[in-house]
Amino acid sequence: MSSSRFQHFKKVLFLLDVLKLALTAFGGPQVHFTMFRKHLVQKKNYLTEEELIELNSLCSMLPGPTSTQTITAIGYKMGGPTFAFITLGIWIMPACLLMGTLAIVLSNFDLASPKLGFMKFVAPMASGFLIYAAYKFIQMFVTKRYHWALLVGTAIIGTWQQSPFLIPVMLILGGLISSYINTRGSVKKPDPIKNIRWDNLLLYGGIFIIAAIAGVATQNRFLLLFENNFRYGSIVFGGGNVLIPLMFNQFVEYKHYIEASDFLAGLGFLQAMPGPVFSIATFAGAMSVKEYGFFGQVLGMISGTVGIFLPGILLIFFVFPIWNQLKNFAPVKNAIEGINAASAGLVVSSAYLLFLPVEVNEQNMLVLLTTLFLLLSTKVPSPIIVLGCLAGGYFF
Repeated sequence: MSSSRFQHFKKVLFLLDVLKLALTAFGGPQVHFTMFRKHLVQKKNYLTEEELIELNSLCSMLPGPTSTQTITAIGYKMGGPTFAFITLGIWIMPACLLMGTLAIVLSNFDLASPKLGFMKFVAPMASGFLIYAAYKFIQMFVTKRYHWALLVGTAIIGTWQQSPFLIPVMLILGGLISSYINTRGSVKKPDPIKNIRWDNLLLYGGIFIIAAIAGVATQNRFLLLFENNFRYGSIVFGGGNVLIPLMFNQFVEYKHYIEASDFLAGLGFLQAMPGPVFSIATFAGAMSVKEYGFFGQVLGMISGTVGIFLPGILLIFFVFPIWNQLKNFAPVKNAIEGINAASAGLVVSSAYLLFLPVEVNEQNMLVLLTTLFLLLSTKVPSPIIVLGCLAGGYFF
């Protein structure tokens, strides 16, 4: 097989693996990272573990959906911008289609308050997934004494002050501390940065400004949906747990586009969805325009989806070529250790905060501990664990 045909075949296999992950990756960006490591690094060797860690560190410092940006960056690395867009589309498609379809069903069949009793074990199960992710992050990233200091400090601050704006500050601070402390050998200074795609940054800024002006000027519901989601995709650090309260405040409490019961129903189903948590924007987009009929809701799905994912991807297209040239520069390379240790602290904080609303009773604790046991001690696939919890909620 020729080299070009082999590369083409490898790309096709990669896209199939992305689709498989999109259908089975439950639990948010921290859990997604562990699955990327298992399936894309350890099993298929599409990239090295060091490369995955570097990309995850980069995406953690950017606003937007971290795991989506990470897997898109892997696609960019393998085949450039066009292949990155294809990777993005395959990754977000299952979750967005499911959440958009759910919104249409809830609004058109008068199921605004469905019985969600079968989902009563989803919260303790999700806590188990996140505790497992915290354990894996600590195992991978916390290897030195100052790493532990960064982890504990970040976890305490992240639990005490739940502000999305603190997340990039803590990651950058962790990187600066690590770069200062870490004195492992020198790395050759890179050549001057070149091939910067300023057009991607200009496109990002242009869309931001034009969408805001057009939305205010026309008060068109679809333009406003796009603008709101583009803005959230530009400012949200920390994943879906930060995005959800912002969307609830905007679409339910302020603009009254969505009934609270509808939004909470979608949020309940989101816990059992694979893929990116930002797919809640697809649900909100379709539900916000239910009075416009089926085709209006489809357009609302598209507005919400494109709006929430586009800014993070344009930022990746701008930053990735620069990162690829800077990552071997000693201060940057040394900073990655601190960023990862701080990320581990944020995962610990998220695990704790997600556990707080879970009612402490025998059933919930059994579900949480069983989830942890299966993840740590067996090879039971994540979808089986999710289906088992849903079945348990239905029968018990």
